[in-house]
Amino acid sequence: MKIRRKKGFFSISAVAKIFSVHQQTVRLYEKQGLISPKRSSGNTRLFSEEDIDQLEEVIYLTHEMGINLAGVEMILRLKKQIKKMQNEMNKIFDTTQQELEEENEKSKEVVQNSYQRLLQLKNKDGHKTPTSPTTPQTPYHKEDEESVDLDKWEIEYEDD
Repeated sequence: MKIRRKKGFFSISAVAKIFSVHQQTVRLYEKQGLISPKRSSGNTRLFSEEDIDQLEEVIYLTHEMGINLAGVEMILRLKKQIKKMQNEMNKIFDTTQQELEEENEKSKEVVQNSYQRLLQLKNKDGHKTPTSPTTPQTPYHKEDEESVDLDKWEIEYEDD
């Protein structure tokens, strides 16, 4: 059983103390839309751990990197867009991988069916051949088994 801990919220005074900034600075960042703390029923700001992480990034960019608030806003917006694009690309990769696996299975079926059809045609000509690539019948030929072992087949692609 996994124990879940309650998420705590911090007041503006506690957050300001954590980062050694004035409460007014935190209010300015909120006014600029760089952070969005929740509000209590009494309209008190409640900072979650995610809000604190966001505030930490804003303070780093402004105080350590010397970026102005407009620049910070642009950086945060671009980071959000990049994350969204990464999620979309991951979905595309997952879908493509699944489609490739399905196509691979279909190709194996086509090869197996073609092999069976060739065996039937060969048997019509009076030749004795195995009915399955994995369970050969007499006469046994080692080269027949290796030539139809579908699990050993690989496709190699050349780079253009």
